[in-house]
Amino acid sequence: MKLIVSLLTCGVLAYAGLVADVRASLKNNNFSEAEALIARYRAEKGVTHEMIAAHSWLGRAALAARNFDQAERYAGTTRKMAVDQLKRAKLDANPNADLPIALGAAIEVEGQSLAARGQRADATEYLQQELATYRNTSIGTRIQKNLNLLSLEGKPAPPLEMKTFLGPKSPALSSLKGKPVLLFFWAHWCSDCKRQVEIVAQLKQQYAAKGLVIIGPTQHYGYAEAGRDVGPEEELVYIEKIRKQFYGSLLDMPAPVSEENFRNYGASTTPTLVLIDRKGIVNLFHPGNLALDELKARIDRL
Repeated sequence: MKLIVSLLTCGVLAYAGLVADVRASLKNNNFSEAEALIARYRAEKGVTHEMIAAHSWLGRAALAARNFDQAERYAGTTRKMAVDQLKRAKLDANPNADLPIALGAAIEVEGQSLAARGQRADATEYLQQELATYRNTSIGTRIQKNLNLLSLEGKPAPPLEMKTFLGPKSPALSSLKGKPVLLFFWAHWCSDCKRQVEIVAQLKQQYAAKGLVIIGPTQHYGYAEAGRDVGPEEELVYIEKIRKQFYGSLLDMPAPVSEENFRNYGASTTPTLVLIDRKGIVNLFHPGNLALDELKARIDRL
Protein backbone atom coordinates (compact mmCIF):
# COMPACT_ATOMS: atom_id res chain seq x y z
CA MET A 1 0.00 0.00 0.00
CA LYS A 2 1.46 3.30 -1.12
CA LEU A 3 0.29 5.19 1.96
CA ILE A 4 2.49 3.23 4.36
CA VAL A 5 5.78 4.88 3.49
CA SER A 6 9.08 3.31 4.49
CA LEU A 7 9.16 4.14 8.18
CA LEU A 8 11.91 1.64 8.95
CA THR A 9 14.50 3.33 6.76
CA CYS A 10 13.61 7.02 6.88
CA GLY A 11 15.53 9.67 8.77
CA VAL A 12 18.95 11.28 8.46
CA LEU A 13 20.59 10.35 11.74
CA ALA A 14 23.25 7.68 12.07
CA TYR A 15 21.66 5.94 15.05
CA ALA A 16 23.72 4.44 17.85
CA GLY A 17 23.18 3.12 21.34
CA LEU A 18 19.66 2.24 22.43
CA VAL A 19 17.98 3.25 19.17
CA ALA A 20 20.34 1.07 17.13
CA ASP A 21 19.81 -1.90 19.46
CA VAL A 22 16.02 -1.53 19.32
CA ARG A 23 16.06 -1.28 15.55
CA ALA A 24 18.22 -4.41 15.31
CA SER A 25 15.68 -6.34 17.40
CA LEU A 26 12.77 -5.06 15.33
CA LYS A 27 14.54 -5.99 12.12
CA ASN A 28 14.22 -9.57 13.38
CA ASN A 29 10.57 -8.89 14.31
CA ASN A 30 11.47 -9.36 17.99
CA PHE A 31 9.15 -6.86 19.69
CA SER A 32 9.52 -8.41 23.14
CA GLU A 33 13.30 -8.01 23.03
CA ALA A 34 12.96 -4.41 21.83
CA GLU A 35 10.50 -3.63 24.63
CA ALA A 36 12.83 -5.22 27.19
CA LEU A 37 15.75 -3.07 25.98
CA ILE A 38 13.66 0.08 26.39
CA ALA A 39 12.34 -0.99 29.80
CA ARG A 40 15.86 -1.72 31.06
CA TYR A 41 17.13 1.65 29.83
CA ARG A 42 14.16 3.47 31.38
CA ALA A 43 14.71 1.80 34.74
CA GLU A 44 18.33 2.97 34.73
CA LYS A 45 18.06 6.45 33.17
CA GLY A 46 14.40 7.40 33.16
CA VAL A 47 12.49 8.93 30.26
CA THR A 48 15.01 10.64 27.98
CA HIS A 49 14.77 11.87 24.40
CA GLU A 50 16.84 8.88 23.32
CA MET A 51 14.42 6.52 25.02
CA ILE A 52 11.42 8.19 23.36
CA ALA A 53 13.14 7.96 19.97
CA ALA A 54 13.78 4.25 20.54
CA HIS A 55 10.14 3.75 21.51
CA SER A 56 8.98 5.44 18.30
CA TRP A 57 10.53 2.59 16.33
CA LEU A 58 8.10 0.14 17.94
CA GLY A 59 5.20 1.97 16.30
CA ARG A 60 6.97 2.18 12.96
CA ALA A 61 7.71 -1.55 12.97
CA ALA A 62 4.15 -2.48 14.00
CA LEU A 63 2.74 -0.33 11.20
CA ALA A 64 5.09 -1.92 8.68
CA ALA A 65 3.84 -5.31 9.91
CA ARG A 66 0.24 -4.02 9.44
CA ASN A 67 -0.56 -4.59 13.10
CA PHE A 68 -2.56 -1.41 13.37
CA ASP A 69 -3.86 -1.81 16.94
CA GLN A 70 -0.35 -2.32 18.22
CA ALA A 71 1.02 0.50 16.05
CA GLU A 72 -1.50 2.98 17.45
CA ARG A 73 -0.79 1.94 21.04
CA TYR A 74 2.95 2.36 20.58
CA ALA A 75 2.53 5.66 18.73
CA GLY A 76 0.13 7.01 21.34
CA THR A 77 2.59 6.25 24.12
CA THR A 78 5.47 7.81 22.17
CA ARG A 79 3.43 10.94 21.47
CA LYS A 80 2.41 11.31 25.14
CA MET A 81 6.01 11.00 26.34
CA ALA A 82 7.20 13.50 23.73
CA VAL A 83 4.50 16.05 24.56
CA ASP A 84 5.33 15.70 28.26
CA GLN A 85 8.94 16.55 27.41
CA LEU A 86 7.79 19.72 25.64
CA LYS A 87 6.87 21.12 29.05
CA ARG A 88 10.59 21.18 29.81
CA ALA A 89 12.29 21.41 26.40
CA LYS A 90 11.63 23.18 23.12
CA LEU A 91 10.80 20.87 20.24
CA ASP A 92 13.31 22.47 17.90
CA ALA A 93 16.16 23.18 20.26
CA ASN A 94 17.87 20.79 17.84
CA PRO A 95 15.63 19.89 14.86
CA ASN A 96 17.74 16.81 14.02
CA ALA A 97 17.69 15.51 17.58
CA ASP A 98 15.65 12.66 19.00
CA LEU A 99 12.59 14.55 20.28
CA PRO A 100 11.22 16.07 17.03
CA ILE A 101 12.01 12.91 15.09
CA ALA A 102 10.17 10.77 17.65
CA LEU A 103 7.13 13.04 17.82
CA GLY A 104 6.94 13.34 14.03
CA ALA A 105 7.13 9.55 13.70
CA ALA A 106 4.38 9.02 16.29
CA ILE A 107 2.02 11.40 14.48
CA GLU A 108 2.87 9.78 11.15
CA VAL A 109 2.20 6.27 12.47
CA GLU A 110 -1.15 7.25 13.99
CA GLY A 111 -2.28 8.98 10.80
CA GLN A 112 -1.16 6.19 8.49
CA SER A 113 -2.66 3.53 10.73
CA LEU A 114 -6.08 5.22 10.68
CA ALA A 115 -5.92 5.57 6.91
CA ALA A 116 -4.84 1.96 6.43
CA ARG A 117 -7.94 0.85 8.35
CA GLY A 118 -10.06 2.77 5.84
CA GLN A 119 -10.69 5.69 8.21
CA ARG A 120 -9.34 8.30 5.81
CA ALA A 121 -11.62 11.08 7.05
CA ASP A 122 -10.51 10.48 10.65
CA ALA A 123 -6.88 10.33 9.56
CA THR A 124 -7.21 13.59 7.63
CA GLU A 125 -8.89 15.35 10.56
CA TYR A 126 -6.24 14.09 12.98
CA LEU A 127 -3.35 15.20 10.77
CA GLN A 128 -4.95 18.60 10.15
CA GLN A 129 -5.22 19.12 13.92
CA GLU A 130 -1.58 18.15 14.41
CA LEU A 131 -0.51 20.39 11.54
CA ALA A 132 -2.30 23.34 13.11
CA THR A 133 -0.24 22.76 16.25
CA TYR A 134 3.14 22.06 14.65
CA ARG A 135 3.00 23.80 11.25
CA ASN A 136 5.85 26.20 12.07
CA THR A 137 8.16 23.55 13.56
CA SER A 138 10.58 21.11 11.99
CA ILE A 139 7.91 18.37 11.88
CA GLY A 140 5.35 20.48 10.00
CA THR A 141 6.61 19.31 6.60
CA ARG A 142 6.42 15.69 7.71
CA ILE A 143 2.80 16.08 8.81
CA GLN A 144 1.96 17.85 5.54
CA LYS A 145 3.48 14.91 3.64
CA ASN A 146 1.07 12.53 5.31
CA LEU A 147 -1.86 14.82 4.59
CA ASN A 148 -0.80 15.01 0.95
CA LEU A 149 -0.59 11.23 0.73
CA LEU A 150 -4.27 11.17 1.69
CA SER A 151 -5.62 14.12 -0.22
CA LEU A 152 -3.31 15.89 -2.69
CA GLU A 153 -3.89 13.66 -5.72
CA GLY A 154 -6.85 15.00 -7.68
CA LYS A 155 -6.36 18.52 -6.27
CA PRO A 156 -4.84 21.59 -7.97
CA ALA A 157 -1.06 21.70 -7.56
CA PRO A 158 0.11 24.27 -4.99
CA PRO A 159 2.08 27.13 -6.57
CA LEU A 160 5.86 27.15 -6.34
CA GLU A 161 7.86 29.98 -4.80
CA MET A 162 10.49 31.08 -7.33
CA LYS A 163 12.37 33.97 -5.67
CA THR A 164 15.67 32.06 -5.52
CA PHE A 165 16.64 29.49 -8.12
CA LEU A 166 19.51 27.63 -9.75
CA GLY A 167 19.66 26.93 -13.47
CA PRO A 168 17.11 28.56 -15.75
CA LYS A 169 14.22 30.37 -14.11
CA SER A 170 11.06 28.30 -13.99
CA PRO A 171 7.76 29.64 -15.28
CA ALA A 172 4.91 29.66 -12.78
CA LEU A 173 2.93 26.43 -12.62
CA SER A 174 -0.19 28.35 -13.57
CA SER A 175 1.42 29.25 -16.91
CA LEU A 176 2.20 25.61 -17.69
CA LYS A 177 -1.38 24.42 -18.05
CA GLY A 178 -1.63 22.40 -21.23
CA LYS A 179 1.62 20.61 -20.41
CA PRO A 180 2.31 17.77 -17.97
CA VAL A 181 4.81 18.72 -15.24
CA LEU A 182 7.07 16.52 -13.11
CA LEU A 183 8.35 18.00 -9.84
CA PHE A 184 11.52 16.32 -8.56
CA PHE A 185 12.19 17.48 -4.98
CA TRP A 186 15.83 16.82 -4.06
CA ALA A 187 18.41 17.68 -1.40
CA HIS A 188 22.15 18.22 -1.69
CA TRP A 189 22.88 15.54 0.94
CA CYS A 190 20.49 12.94 -0.52
CA SER A 191 22.01 9.79 -2.04
CA ASP A 192 18.57 8.51 -3.10
CA CYS A 193 18.08 11.71 -5.10
CA LYS A 194 21.31 11.08 -6.99
CA ARG A 195 20.08 7.59 -7.85
CA GLN A 196 16.83 9.07 -9.21
CA VAL A 197 18.67 11.47 -11.54
CA GLU A 198 19.27 8.92 -14.32
CA ILE A 199 15.58 8.01 -14.40
CA VAL A 200 14.45 11.64 -14.50
CA ALA A 201 16.98 12.35 -17.25
CA GLN A 202 15.59 9.45 -19.32
CA LEU A 203 12.09 10.85 -18.89
CA LYS A 204 13.31 14.25 -20.07
CA GLN A 205 14.91 12.69 -23.15
CA GLN A 206 11.80 10.71 -24.04
CA TYR A 207 9.01 13.15 -23.19
CA ALA A 208 10.34 16.71 -23.41
CA ALA A 209 9.45 16.91 -27.10
CA LYS A 210 5.91 15.85 -26.17
CA GLY A 211 5.58 18.73 -23.73
CA LEU A 212 6.75 17.32 -20.39
CA VAL A 213 8.25 20.03 -18.16
CA ILE A 214 10.58 18.95 -15.31
CA ILE A 215 11.23 21.22 -12.33
CA GLY A 216 13.59 20.29 -9.49
CA PRO A 217 12.80 22.18 -6.27
CA THR A 218 15.38 22.07 -3.48
CA GLN A 219 15.95 23.97 -0.23
CA HIS A 220 18.48 25.13 2.35
CA TYR A 221 19.32 22.80 5.23
CA GLY A 222 21.79 24.99 7.12
CA TYR A 223 24.90 22.94 6.43
CA ALA A 224 27.34 21.99 3.68
CA GLU A 225 29.96 19.24 3.37
CA ALA A 226 30.46 16.98 6.41
CA GLY A 227 27.64 18.76 8.23
CA ARG A 228 29.52 22.06 8.45
CA ASP A 229 27.16 24.85 9.56
CA VAL A 230 26.83 27.58 6.92
CA GLY A 231 24.60 30.51 6.12
CA PRO A 232 22.11 30.55 3.20
CA GLU A 233 24.45 32.25 0.71
CA GLU A 234 27.34 29.85 1.32
CA GLU A 235 25.00 26.88 1.25
CA LEU A 236 23.58 28.04 -2.08
CA VAL A 237 27.09 27.96 -3.53
CA TYR A 238 27.51 24.43 -2.17
CA ILE A 239 24.14 23.31 -3.59
CA GLU A 240 25.20 24.61 -7.01
CA LYS A 241 28.45 22.65 -6.74
CA ILE A 242 26.51 19.44 -5.98
CA ARG A 243 24.06 20.19 -8.79
CA LYS A 244 26.85 20.48 -11.34
CA GLN A 245 28.67 17.43 -9.99
CA PHE A 246 25.77 14.98 -9.72
CA TYR A 247 22.92 16.48 -11.77
CA GLY A 248 24.83 17.17 -14.99
CA SER A 249 22.17 15.54 -17.17
CA LEU A 250 19.56 17.87 -15.65
CA LEU A 251 21.38 21.20 -15.63
CA ASP A 252 18.64 22.73 -17.80
CA MET A 253 16.08 21.72 -15.15
CA PRO A 254 14.93 24.81 -13.21
CA ALA A 255 15.72 24.39 -9.51
CA PRO A 256 13.82 26.84 -7.28
CA VAL A 257 15.36 27.00 -3.80
CA SER A 258 12.68 27.44 -1.14
CA GLU A 259 11.75 25.92 2.21
CA GLU A 260 8.15 27.04 1.58
CA ASN A 261 7.86 24.74 -1.43
CA PHE A 262 8.93 21.79 0.71
CA ARG A 263 6.42 22.72 3.41
CA ASN A 264 3.52 23.12 0.97
CA TYR A 265 4.26 19.85 -0.80
CA GLY A 266 5.19 17.96 2.38
CA ALA A 267 8.53 16.96 0.88
CA SER A 268 10.07 15.73 4.13
CA THR A 269 11.24 12.65 2.21
CA THR A 270 13.72 13.16 -0.61
CA PRO A 271 13.32 12.54 -3.37
CA THR A 272 9.62 13.36 -3.60
CA LEU A 273 8.05 13.07 -7.06
CA VAL A 274 4.90 14.94 -8.03
CA LEU A 275 3.26 14.53 -11.45
CA ILE A 276 0.85 17.25 -12.53
CA ASP A 277 -1.51 16.81 -15.48
CA ARG A 278 -2.25 19.25 -18.30
CA LYS A 279 -5.04 20.86 -16.27
CA GLY A 280 -2.74 21.60 -13.32
CA ILE A 281 -4.14 18.75 -11.20
CA VAL A 282 -1.85 16.52 -9.15
CA ASN A 283 -1.91 13.05 -10.70
CA LEU A 284 0.79 11.48 -8.52
CA PHE A 285 2.33 12.32 -5.13
CA HIS A 286 5.12 9.92 -4.24
CA PRO A 287 7.68 10.30 -1.40
CA GLY A 288 10.80 8.28 -2.24
CA ASN A 289 12.37 6.77 -5.35
CA LEU A 290 10.22 5.53 -8.20
CA ALA A 291 11.18 3.16 -11.01
CA LEU A 292 11.35 4.28 -14.62
CA ASP A 293 8.57 1.95 -15.79
CA GLU A 294 6.18 3.20 -13.10
CA LEU A 295 6.80 6.83 -13.96
CA LYS A 296 6.53 6.18 -17.70
CA ALA A 297 3.18 4.45 -17.22
CA ARG A 298 1.81 7.44 -15.32
CA ILE A 299 3.15 9.93 -17.87
CA ASP A 300 1.84 7.89 -20.81
CA ARG A 301 -1.67 8.10 -19.34
CA LEU A 302 -1.40 11.89 -19.43
